[in-house]
Amino acid sequence: MEFIWCLGFGDWDLSVRLIIDGYNLLHVDRSLIQLNPVQLHWERDRLIDQLSAYGKLKQWEITVVFDGWQGGWHTEKRETKRGVEIIFSKVGEKADEVIKRLARERGAGAMVITSDREISKYAERMAVAVIPSDQFKEKMENASFKTGGGFEKEEEEEGRGLKRKGPSKRLSKKDKRKLTALKKL
Repeated sequence: MEFIWCLGFGDWDLSVRLIIDGYNLLHVDRSLIQLNPVQLHWERDRLIDQLSAYGKLKQWEITVVFDGWQGGWHTEKRETKRGVEIIFSKVGEKADEVIKRLARERGAGAMVITSDREISKYAERMAVAVIPSDQFKEKMENASFKTGGGFEKEEEEEGRGLKRKGPSKRLSKKDKRKLTALKKL
């Protein structure tokens, strides 16, 4: 296993692997739903470029999974572009199943980026942090603009949304994982 020193967290941590539901992230703004195959290919490449820049900035491993179950290959297709591992599921297998398998294999050393409820519930049962696609997209797009002072303030604001009122002020394990994952992003 690879260990890295996480600045700002004060202890050793396993290297982080982002497992991204590719089409889910692409369709966050819903304007890409009616694309022809050439336009979709161009949008996938643009997303890979963004993920590559983000991965280099954060020094994280990134795997993005796309559906190939309706018109793909007979075996799972894997390739690496600009430091991002790209997986297309095989014919008859949805990307959801690939993402679940990767989350199970990687465990707590991963973060899953999806807004799919079924994948989210499965990953949470595996103690894997889940970040909704829209939140991740916003973090990724703003990552290059972060400065030392503004980043800490943003983390404090994120934490406020998960605090509870009443007798029990402790966060659930699920909420703690999400808050920790959001701070790392």
